[in-house]
Amino acid sequence: MGAMKSSHVLLLTILAFGGLPHANAAECLIPSKPGGGMDLTCKLAQKALHDQPGAPELTLRYLPGGVGAVAWHSVVSQRRSEANTLVTFSGGSVLNLALGKFGKADVDDVRWVAAFGADYGMVAVRADSPYKTLSDLLGAIKRNPKQVLIGMSGTVGSQDWIKMALLARMAGVDPRKLRFVALEGGGEQFIAMGAGHVQAVSGDTSEALLAARAGNVRVLAVLSEQRLPGALAGVRTAREQGYDVVWPVIRGVWMGPDVREADYRRWVKAFDGVETSPAFAQMRSQAGLYPFALTGEALTRYVKQSVDTYHRQARQFKLLREP
Repeated sequence: MGAMKSSHVLLLTILAFGGLPHANAAECLIPSKPGGGMDLTCKLAQKALHDQPGAPELTLRYLPGGVGAVAWHSVVSQRRSEANTLVTFSGGSVLNLALGKFGKADVDDVRWVAAFGADYGMVAVRADSPYKTLSDLLGAIKRNPKQVLIGMSGTVGSQDWIKMALLARMAGVDPRKLRFVALEGGGEQFIAMGAGHVQAVSGDTSEALLAARAGNVRVLAVLSEQRLPGALAGVRTAREQGYDVVWPVIRGVWMGPDVREADYRRWVKAFDGVETSPAFAQMRSQAGLYPFALTGEALTRYVKQSVDTYHRQARQFKLLREP
């Protein structure tokens, strides 16, 4: 039965890409520098499609800048109809879109293809840090915010900022007193912390797993509903430590707005097939991501709902200019 299911997935993928032009030359744009969750997402898609006969080989191209804005505007303005160009995104990208970080860009300006994994927010310090718990860190910030620099991806209003702002507010700290260093992606965050330029990182669990393999990182809390399986099973949630903050981060890919319907549907179908594969589930787990699968119209609806949620959170911190 398992063999029949796998064969069906392979057949779907072959049919999906049979009509794509230049089927062996597709590109995945990564709107950050190497390392971090964006990089991981494209590499996961690359591995998944590599094992499917007939699917294109994804080449990776890094296009950092503006925490995703450069890649967004490059595709929307210059590469609107490219059938073989995917761009990776995360929940943080959707938040930046909701906050107007991409200018006047809108959810409907691109075609949302697939989300095929999720991770969660987390807070980490160096392994030799004096802060052993989340309360240790927040207590130090409350005593003297100037002494604790926090590395984050993006600027004020980014998901990394909001995560720490929510935690700080619960600890009795005015979020406006937090000191942040804005960096370009999770890779840079952990490099900066390793060099001592920041004392803590507000990021995502998949990024923490990549950095923690060297044994130089201590994750203080994961922002999930329950403890996560695998390498982070021993890390307490923020909820367990008295801070009711949960922050899921979806990861996936989108395409230009003028991609032909037939080409868009082929990619949607391909990721539908990939996500049903046991081999992909294992790859996703190895990448530190957790099950999350939406494609096409279902994903588009989810993104629009997320924008509404982010708008509400942004109003709490007065991050939006009200008319």
